[in-house]
Amino acid sequence: MNSALSRRGFLTGVGGAAAGLALAGCGDGINIPAASNAKVELPTYIPYKGVPTSMPSSNAGITPGYLHYPANPVKSLPDGPPAKGPGIDIMTLIFNPVPPPADRNVMWDKLNRSVGTELNYQITPVGDYPNKFAVTIAGGDLPDAMLMLLQSASQRPQMLAALFQDLTEHLSGDNIRDYPYLANIPTASWAPTVNNGGIYGLPMPRMLSGGPMYTRMDLLKEKDLDPNPKNFKEFMQLCKDLTEPKKSRYALGDPITAFDFVMQMLHGPNQWGVKDGRFTYYFETEEAKQTLDAVRRLTKAGVMYPDAYSVVGKVKDWFGNGQIALNPDAPAAWNDFYTTYAAGTKDFELGYMMAPGFDGGPGVQWQGSANYAVLILKKAPKQRIKQILRAMNALAAPFGTDGYLLRKYGVQGDDHTLQGPDPILTPKGQSEVNLPTIFTTDAPQVLYYPAKPDIVPVQYAFQKAAIPVLMPNPAEPLYSATNGTIGVALKTVLDDQRKGIMQGRLPVGQWDGIMKKWRKDAGDKIRAEYEQAWENLHR
Repeated sequence: MNSALSRRGFLTGVGGAAAGLALAGCGDGINIPAASNAKVELPTYIPYKGVPTSMPSSNAGITPGYLHYPANPVKSLPDGPPAKGPGIDIMTLIFNPVPPPADRNVMWDKLNRSVGTELNYQITPVGDYPNKFAVTIAGGDLPDAMLMLLQSASQRPQMLAALFQDLTEHLSGDNIRDYPYLANIPTASWAPTVNNGGIYGLPMPRMLSGGPMYTRMDLLKEKDLDPNPKNFKEFMQLCKDLTEPKKSRYALGDPITAFDFVMQMLHGPNQWGVKDGRFTYYFETEEAKQTLDAVRRLTKAGVMYPDAYSVVGKVKDWFGNGQIALNPDAPAAWNDFYTTYAAGTKDFELGYMMAPGFDGGPGVQWQGSANYAVLILKKAPKQRIKQILRAMNALAAPFGTDGYLLRKYGVQGDDHTLQGPDPILTPKGQSEVNLPTIFTTDAPQVLYYPAKPDIVPVQYAFQKAAIPVLMPNPAEPLYSATNGTIGVALKTVLDDQRKGIMQGRLPVGQWDGIMKKWRKDAGDKIRAEYEQAWENLHR
């Protein structure tokens, strides 16, 4: 059935500030098509032929690897700047320090000139972004484009229908051919852009493999330890063998990611499981209770860093500095660890560990999100939308082109020097290339690290090992209004409670009651919304 949202309810749902939200043409309610997750023809996938490599991509999702950048990069914009016209205001987030502004950033300035317009980035630290997003939506003074985090955007279908451009006529099917670099983005990354029976936004593609359990191979080799345990018992023994409290060295540093790793040993669902259209949350399963007990035993054995349950945001430093030896993290962390920590650490070497089956055999690898977030465009005349799409197409120029080289490594001489054909960032470049184009849209990711190319075959080996045992999250492309409104808050409460169990402060037996309350509070409603969305997509 059609749903409608009152103006007052809309403002309350996205942040409460009733400061002139523009709902022109919508009357006093916003009518939404019947299915917020309805089918639509996704863009035709037209892969860029790219650069030949002995580590190629695959249709299954293996990310290609490259040892070197082409000596003669392809010109990504042979016909000149594609998006001449008014500047484009882009609101997005950043994990790194904010880069220097365009008038003091040669990379940003050259990027503007290559695209043909000023890319006016409004950059907010990632922790502050959800609130900034809500306040901006409620205030009504929207930028031309803004990053939308999928699971925390309250009343997403209504918001998109009221304020943002349906891009279906521009991007669906073969229409995407006008934007060949956007057409190079794999289909899986486009799925979460679908709302209200249309394509609302551009993806920010990520690797399907997700990230591994990283291992400090230098520390394992130092003690002549096998980095590939065959079951949980061997994993626990490895953790004990790596732990030396007198040297302030431990195996693990984050109970939450340790929980996820053990769940993969048990073939537990990746956030949600689905069978015959019925959804099960991963915390509801018997595997979750078994995992809580397993991590509790790891904690009791003393293999967890002493501050693991009380300090947030330090686990990367603990791992990089050798205070812990095992750490699950995202794919991008591989290069970041080498950049940040390898220079000051003798024999620094990273490897990876695949989750073994809890009692033997193979475990699974939880599939990573195919898309970090979505870039949504404010409603505008067709020609303005086309100008913005041409600019975004330029920002998706793939590996092997001069456009990719500029986005990732800046201007030669100022931001990078060449080591053979490969760009090596200067200190100035390390600051300037933090411009968050990766949180606008991007080319499909590749495996490439010019400062130390010999790590790429190891990264590729992980891809080849991970892809065959991937377990997807069936809820990733779906929308639940309840999850979008309170899902993050509910998850935070559950995280605190499972930490209490894993740390030994609460008995494992309390978990059934905790989940019963979760189902009553909102879990069953979230489940029902996902099941309806699933039915809409598969009927």
